[in-house]
Amino acid sequence: MNRTTAKHLIERYFRQLTEGCGNGDCKNQLCASCQDFQPLDKNSAAVRALELCKVKAKLCEPHAHGTEPDPQPADLTKEDFSDIHYLTENTVFIILSICEDEGNYSALIRVIGRVFSNAGALIKSFRKDEPNAAEALPTDGDRQESLSSADACEVTVDIDSVRRFYDRLQTNEQAESALVNALVYLTPNVELDLEYLDAYETNPDYLNIFVILMENSNLHSPEYLELALPQLCKAMSKLPVGALARLSKLWSKYDLPYVRRMMETFQQLITFTVVSQEYNTENLVNDDETVVAACKCLKVVFYASLVGGDVDVEHNEDDDGGESDSDELTLHELLGEERLYKKGPQVDPLEKELGVRPIDSRKPLIPFEDFVNESLNDVVEMDKDFSFFKVDAETKFSFQTCPFVLNVVTKNQGLYYDNRIRMYSERRLTALYSMAQGQEPNPYLKLKVRRDHIMDDALIRLEMISMENPSDLKKQLFVEFEGEQGVDEGGLSKEFFQLVLEEIFNPDIGMFTHDDDTQLFWFNSSSLENEAQYTLVGIVLGLAIYNNCILDVHFPMVVYRKLMGKKGTYLDLSDSHPVLYRSFRELLDYGGNVQEDMALTFQISHTDLFGSPVLYDLKEEGDHIPVSKENRHEFVQLYADYILNKSVETQFRAFKKGFLMVTSESPMKYLFRPEEVEMLICGSRKLDFQALEKTTDYDGGYDKDSRVIKDFWETIHSFEEEQKKMFLQFTTGTHRAPVGGLGKLKMIIAKNGSDTDRLPTSHTCFNALLLPEYSSKEKLRERLLKAITYAKGFGML
Repeated sequence: MNRTTAKHLIERYFRQLTEGCGNGDCKNQLCASCQDFQPLDKNSAAVRALELCKVKAKLCEPHAHGTEPDPQPADLTKEDFSDIHYLTENTVFIILSICEDEGNYSALIRVIGRVFSNAGALIKSFRKDEPNAAEALPTDGDRQESLSSADACEVTVDIDSVRRFYDRLQTNEQAESALVNALVYLTPNVELDLEYLDAYETNPDYLNIFVILMENSNLHSPEYLELALPQLCKAMSKLPVGALARLSKLWSKYDLPYVRRMMETFQQLITFTVVSQEYNTENLVNDDETVVAACKCLKVVFYASLVGGDVDVEHNEDDDGGESDSDELTLHELLGEERLYKKGPQVDPLEKELGVRPIDSRKPLIPFEDFVNESLNDVVEMDKDFSFFKVDAETKFSFQTCPFVLNVVTKNQGLYYDNRIRMYSERRLTALYSMAQGQEPNPYLKLKVRRDHIMDDALIRLEMISMENPSDLKKQLFVEFEGEQGVDEGGLSKEFFQLVLEEIFNPDIGMFTHDDDTQLFWFNSSSLENEAQYTLVGIVLGLAIYNNCILDVHFPMVVYRKLMGKKGTYLDLSDSHPVLYRSFRELLDYGGNVQEDMALTFQISHTDLFGSPVLYDLKEEGDHIPVSKENRHEFVQLYADYILNKSVETQFRAFKKGFLMVTSESPMKYLFRPEEVEMLICGSRKLDFQALEKTTDYDGGYDKDSRVIKDFWETIHSFEEEQKKMFLQFTTGTHRAPVGGLGKLKMIIAKNGSDTDRLPTSHTCFNALLLPEYSSKEKLRERLLKAITYAKGFGML
């Protein structure tokens, strides 16, 4: 406990010992309001307060009122305002009317200030109309029963009443000022109550404070942003997980504008704080208490958005990436590195409490993109944040525990650090084993392949590694093409992936089927290839992510959802099998006699690899069960389950097994959503060459104002889309943009001699284009087109 915290607590004990809580029936013998209390002088009280703070003795709730009922209109006079210690909508409006008649709001300001600065008073304010709603706090004997019987998200606050209260005060600047001041006074005490006195566990109605305060639609205004809102976030972040889950469930039932307002309130505080401060490697944003607390509060709204939207908590695949239960110590543990290399994705406590994950969300209330804070992403030092995430999680905050606030580029940096450290680790382990066994160390995953037999060579080598020593897959990939003198600094790996994928997805091989309308590939349920082939395809995709290479693969989104642990459902057919999806939609919407007009049964038919019909019963004796209006939903679900899961179960299980061989220990599953995993593998589909031009560097005598450079960019911008892709392939080794777009590519254009008939060349490892100083734009265009059209192999000139 720091000095400031201790000071606040001692002061509260001192007031309790000298002034009491105000409850005439108080039973706490450590309170001056108790009849059995022996009065103390101030010096003795100060000493006693220090002792009570050390042992965390019981603190009374400030007494809001006794058992007197809510004052009636006839009893409310100006003289009685000092006796009002809690608020109801009726009381506020009566006081407001009296103040309006007199043209003096000082009485209202005093009442608002008194109630909103007192936790006990606020807890009992704006109660729902129910028996005994205005009674005193529950006794100790009732509290545990209250905790267990309380609805998971129900609260005793009349939320509509609170909203009308704030609406009525919208234009009253004096009332707004009183609310700000009261909040500044209230929140430090609330934070202390939650952190040191278990206030919520003692009284679940303590949550009412945050329910009431968060209904204030002005929280994002400048008056609150400086001090009041940061303190409110710090207090809210001290709530236990069960309380935060109740808040999430409650807010998930709100209308969208209210949920969005709360999201925008926390986002505005994060942005305001970030742009108002200067951060660097010494002064990290991770140490900014306001930003950290606001992110934790934003997480509550994020999960409210998930719970309140369309969710599918069922249809989960069996987890194939289970950890070994071996009691033997690993070498990482012997070296004291077990925390850095711990297996399995982390589970957020709030996610566990609510029983819903981002992967379960089909359509959240608020789009995922709206939770990303770009200002924060600009100042996060991901190398430091990664260290906090993996090693110092107990003492340091990592924004990777709130991945929804990070964009794909920032999260990809964290994944990059994780992958590189694993590569370095495998290199060290190889060196240790080699020294012990007297062998030549092999620190890389080396693949030597022939261009004309690339698939056979690659798959045979990878199959041997996956069987003999799967951990070698975690080493850095090093590709060598037989008969070529290229050294792999990244460029040859890119070309290797491109060529092997061309072979894998070749229709003649038959591992995947291709839809001409969607241009997407799907697993061939009738494929003659064995499971090992699909395992190796999964390994290739995992290696691409692990080695930060972009692949030209075209899978429907359901593949990435299944890789993340979800089964395919009827909704996934919309992009994987759109014709079938439209047919199902017509069936579900059909208003006529389904059984007579459609003549469908629970037996379906499809063709195998050779075009022969194959019959399958969705249910036992399905050919005798007609599809009717009553069971058509079941038919659609079973049909979709067969197409997306059962018919390709063998192929996909092997494919996923290979993928997990490389990525099982990665935080990818925790950090990324399926659409983001697709971007990691495939890159961005949008090719913004204007962004590429802005970020390109020049060398060898060129700059952005050189004539040849101006001619070059005019030529590139005039290219057709396919020509632009060929240029990217030639210069970078892939025709897809990296995560974040072409602006993240950092291409280099270097001068390569004076005017010549030689073609431009490239170093794909470094995204470098070597461009001679051609005498005209026409010659530059002709030479460049010829280079990008016929470029294949290492060292072509």
